[in-house]
Amino acid sequence: MADKRYHGIDKDPKGAMNPTGNIIRDAWVFGLIPETETCEGWLVQGIDALYDKVTTEWEKYGHLVSNLPPELAEKHSRIYQRAVAEAKAKGWNPELGEND
Repeated sequence: MADKRYHGIDKDPKGAMNPTGNIIRDAWVFGLIPETETCEGWLVQGIDALYDKVTTEWEKYGHLVSNLPPELAEKHSRIYQRAVAEAKAKGWNPELGEND
């Protein structure tokens, strides 16, 4: 059986508004990977390792955006505002449905 590979944040349905998308976006914020890295072709083990690195970075700020230094807060805002706009354009609805 072939290992399952991630299709890339840019190809993730509805703009990758899910845990994997958040891991990748947070890795961009912290400079762990370049913003051009979509993680296309990554195995789950690679995403898990990235999650561990992202978690270590968030621990420095109590896992709160409000505790980020200004330059990281601005980067976070820019990345996430763009992500929300792109996801909405792809049909993502931030409102929870009856089954969510």
